[in-house]
Amino acid sequence: MAATPNPMSAAALLRPLHLFALPLSAAKAAPSSLPLPPKPGARKRGRRVALLVCSASPPAPAAPSPSGRDGAAAKWAEWIPRAGEGPEKVLRLISGAAATPVCQFVDSPRTFLHSVDPRVKLVWLLALVVLPARSNIYMRFGLVVFLALLSVWVLPNHVWKDQLGRVALLSGFIFIMLGFGADGAPSLVQTRTPPPSVLGIPNIPCSTSGYSYTIMKLGPLQFTRKGLSVASTSASLSFAIFQSASLCLTTTTPEQLASALWWFMIPLKHIGVPVPEIILTLLLSLRFINLVFDEVRNSALAIVARRINWKKLTAMETIDIFFNYVRRIFKNIFDHAEQISKAMVARGFRGDPSNHKIYFLTESSFGIGDLFSLLCLFALMSLASLSDQLV
Repeated sequence: MAATPNPMSAAALLRPLHLFALPLSAAKAAPSSLPLPPKPGARKRGRRVALLVCSASPPAPAAPSPSGRDGAAAKWAEWIPRAGEGPEKVLRLISGAAATPVCQFVDSPRTFLHSVDPRVKLVWLLALVVLPARSNIYMRFGLVVFLALLSVWVLPNHVWKDQLGRVALLSGFIFIMLGFGADGAPSLVQTRTPPPSVLGIPNIPCSTSGYSYTIMKLGPLQFTRKGLSVASTSASLSFAIFQSASLCLTTTTPEQLASALWWFMIPLKHIGVPVPEIILTLLLSLRFINLVFDEVRNSALAIVARRINWKKLTAMETIDIFFNYVRRIFKNIFDHAEQISKAMVARGFRGDPSNHKIYFLTESSFGIGDLFSLLCLFALMSLASLSDQLV
């Protein structure tokens, strides 16, 4: 016969597994086991013990089924992009780009272009805007190469590398888009003129000089001679405008530019043109450019310095931070503008520039370098006019 089991001894041998994960005090306080007495009349076939598992934590929720609305919502939640290192890289790029002096005067290293009269520089600016639109393709690309070499010679290394890269990228994008978009899609309109065989006239012979209107094909798009002309004109003009203006502002102080523009516009004052207001607006605008770049850079560095864990933020929280970043920039810029206006009012300005004298603190002088610059400009214009006849 089998011996009568001792329930307490059997319960002492078997412990619930979750007690090994609890602290020692909690393990002693929780009930470890509860013996079940045998039913009367039941056959005794060994030890029968029921374990009672006690846990303070609630039961784990059931995993949502992949089918139905819950499963679809879970999949959509997984597809939503979470913020990572991308936002911080964007802010670092913004702060690095704003650190480079764009359209700001750089006094060192002092080059030949710093000593040129600002009136001569304005004449060069006007010529560099007109020449790319009125010359052939060789002259356009020649002007681009000339401005690039001049930028490398005049500007510091960290300035021209940054500026030339961005302007070249923008001009290249314009060239590709207009080259394939100006005359890229073939025409779907069929001509209504009957073929030469019906009219009884001979066919037009094919060109023997290798001329081809279509230069290159890329799938349904085509790069034609018309697209090349439009793209080269627009890209060269964009490069010339941005880079020549950058060269002029980098090597000329705001006061010198205002003085040169005053010299050109002073005859217009006799016909009612508000020359003092234009000059004052230009002078304040050139002074205000530095404040704008400083605010963009400082606000970006302030966010980067806080070491935000972007991986724990949702997409909406990241967008909210960028909206606050833009709002902070505009708020600081308007605060600076208000401070400038208060400073002008405190100094006696009442809104009429003609009643106040503008001190440019500079004196323009025409020397040998300015004469040489004008001779080079005349030679360039003569070459541009003769290039149409030679090509």
